Amino acid sequence: MAEGTITVTVVHAAADRQILRQVVLAAGSTIMQAIDASGIVNALPDGAVDPHRLGVFARKVSPNQPAQDGDRIEIYRPLLLDPMEARRRRAR
Repeated sequence: MAEGTITVTVVHAAADRQILRQVVLAAGSTIMQAIDASGIVNALPDGAVDPHRLGVFARKVSPNQPAQDGDRIEIYRPLLLDPMEARRRRAR
């Protein structure tokens, strides 16, 4: 790895498949820049990347947060069912 660069992995898990892309970026790049550089957006349906549904190692992050070397940037899917409603249905 060249000096001044970082390596991150960008992932998205759909119900039927997983997409993982490893990207080398300039140090100081943001989470959203890493997603754009990975090209993962082209492999996903329109609107799949919502800036409010991003995380690093299962912790919610801002798209403007700087990425760190070794980060696993996760693009989350929208919930199909509200968790409280799912509990209510199981209790019935």
